[in-house]
Amino acid sequence: MSLAAGLLLALGSAFALNWGWIAQHGAASRLPSLSLCRPLASLRILFSNLSWVSGFLVGIAGWGLYVAALSFAPLSLVQAVSAGGIGILAALAGQRGEILTRAQWAAIAVSTAGLLLLGVSLAGDAAGTVAPRVAVISAWLVVSAAIAALAGLRGLRLAVGAPLGIAAGVLYAAGDIATKAATFAGPWLALVAVVLVSHGAAFVALQLGFQRGGALATAGTATLLTNALPIAAGLALFHEHVPGGAPGVLRILAFAFVVIGAAALARLESGPSRRRTEEPKAAVGGRIHPSVSHGGAAS
Repeated sequence: MSLAAGLLLALGSAFALNWGWIAQHGAASRLPSLSLCRPLASLRILFSNLSWVSGFLVGIAGWGLYVAALSFAPLSLVQAVSAGGIGILAALAGQRGEILTRAQWAAIAVSTAGLLLLGVSLAGDAAGTVAPRVAVISAWLVVSAAIAALAGLRGLRLAVGAPLGIAAGVLYAAGDIATKAATFAGPWLALVAVVLVSHGAAFVALQLGFQRGGALATAGTATLLTNALPIAAGLALFHEHVPGGAPGVLRILAFAFVVIGAAALARLESGPSRRRTEEPKAAVGGRIHPSVSHGGAAS
């Protein structure tokens, strides 16, 4: 019964998080340019916009549901359910005016097929979770930080906003993995600091990505990585085993499909938005900055 409760909480978390991301993307893409050089001014821009704040608060509620789900179910199972949020994200993006290309729908279909295979492979599998080795989880978190830092390197042929989506996804995944470890209490509670730093940096990367790219190039890529990486961590760090026989084969295929779908989404651009609006001018930090149209590049 507790396992079912955990999976229901994970489903509610997936909907809340993805609705929140779509709402934040819609608001941020029309706000004056955000900049790391003007952090306080950028935060004032975000928190003075009611639509953005609504998405932010719903996202916080979704994260709360996620933490609750982890107390009832293994990490890999919770993430498998949460990963279904890519379908929710696509539907909401289309409803809000983003035109998805056939290639993007194909990438989403591949990822969804992987998630379905993952669900089949998890049927009847209630593997327990054990605390990871400190050295191993430390190495995972350090590598995650390095990947996030390297994601924005020039020369990578990715869709606009995708590098920041990758950075956000890797950092959110690192925070989720640290969250799971913190549920063991005791000395593991020290990882709460890692959770806050990881999620804070991911938040910054995602908001900047929202102004530079479409919802799927940013939030879509982030969603897939946020879910796929903790599933892998559940197996590698928390010893949530891969079953033998056919279920094991299905799980390996599922991981491959999710990775392929994520890689495809990161390289694909959305079609033009149906809701083009004129770009008003706004003063930020004493300078005039044009707002960024949906899917446009921030200055």
